[in-house]
Amino acid sequence: MSKITSYTEAVGRRKTATARVRLVSAKNISIQVNDKDAIDYFQIPLMVDTVTSPLKAVGGTYAVTAKVKGGGKKAQADALRHGIARALVDIEASFRKDLKQRGFLKRDPRAKERKKFGLKAARRAPQWSKR
Repeated sequence: MSKITSYTEAVGRRKTATARVRLVSAKNISIQVNDKDAIDYFQIPLMVDTVTSPLKAVGGTYAVTAKVKGGGKKAQADALRHGIARALVDIEASFRKDLKQRGFLKRDPRAKERKKFGLKAARRAPQWSKR
């Protein structure tokens, strides 16, 4: 007997954080992150607002379950927002215009630059002395 999948899955990324997101239609918005409620996991209301912003933008009520790993809490919140937005576009193509306009579908490419040999950091050179 095969199980019918009634969810939509997507992946969101930011810096080194990755979020695997599943969306299911529900009566009200609920978000579970790593088997915890989003408020308990992120603890900062601004990050919870970041995560719920794509759902509020389209006016949908979905139950979200996500597994996030890597990066810090802020990067994880942004990765989760990216994943939710991508899953919403998979559900309904008409959401794409509004989500893209708000920048939720853009994978933010900014990340820490690697350290180069001969330097103290990515671009910081050792102090130069004339003599």
